[in-house]
Amino acid sequence: MNKRLKTLAFALASIVLIITAVAIWTGGAQAQQFEIPQVSIKIGGDTQGQTGLSQALQLIVLLTVLSLAPAILILLTSFTRIIVVLSFVRSALATQQMPPNQILIGLALFLTFFVMAPTWKEVNQNALQPYFKGEINEEQAFARGMAPLRTFMFKQTREKDLALFVKLAKIERPHTYKDIPNYVLIPAFVISELKTAFQIGFVIFVPFLVIDMVVSSALMSMGMLMLPPMMISLPFKILLFVLVDGWNLIVYSLISSFR
Repeated sequence: MNKRLKTLAFALASIVLIITAVAIWTGGAQAQQFEIPQVSIKIGGDTQGQTGLSQALQLIVLLTVLSLAPAILILLTSFTRIIVVLSFVRSALATQQMPPNQILIGLALFLTFFVMAPTWKEVNQNALQPYFKGEINEEQAFARGMAPLRTFMFKQTREKDLALFVKLAKIERPHTYKDIPNYVLIPAFVISELKTAFQIGFVIFVPFLVIDMVVSSALMSMGMLMLPPMMISLPFKILLFVLVDGWNLIVYSLISSFR
């Protein structure tokens, strides 16, 4: 028995040595055949000094803006109000994950593009195109690009919310809208959008709540206490929403709230 074990161990050791030798040989051959080329990346070509540094900084700024693009889209546009209202609609219908999150976010994005189209058109005409043509520098392009967005945000922001953040920032009392910095305007705009979205959501919830109450009362009067009211009220909610053309009314109300 011990002799058989020794023979088996010797055979396994031989196989391992053979496989290791083959792997080393083939690895060396492949290393000789496929050499990794040296790659070097230079910013600005052969330019050096101040020009190369400025182009590197421009690239860093561009990457930073791209990384912050989702936050800019959410916080500086109408996206916040739209997505919150659409979420309230789904919660009021009690349809769980219908419509799915992807559908709601896609619809909110396209509605945001629709609402913000005049503002972005003005940004393109006054800031982006002159900057691409070399007529203005980065600071002027930023100031011109923020002007339409500030106008939109001021139009949708409540004075009470602006006063709150002016007080928290401990700055001098502004006399005009130009005296309010962006770091004060943006959070005031966001909480104003949230308040407006919750007001619209409350109005949406009321008719569906009435349906739930009617169905619950009917079930209790018939003694069907073990039957979940949500199971009975859900088809009536969907039927009511379809009959009144709910999506048309919701979208119309959302777009009209920004005018």
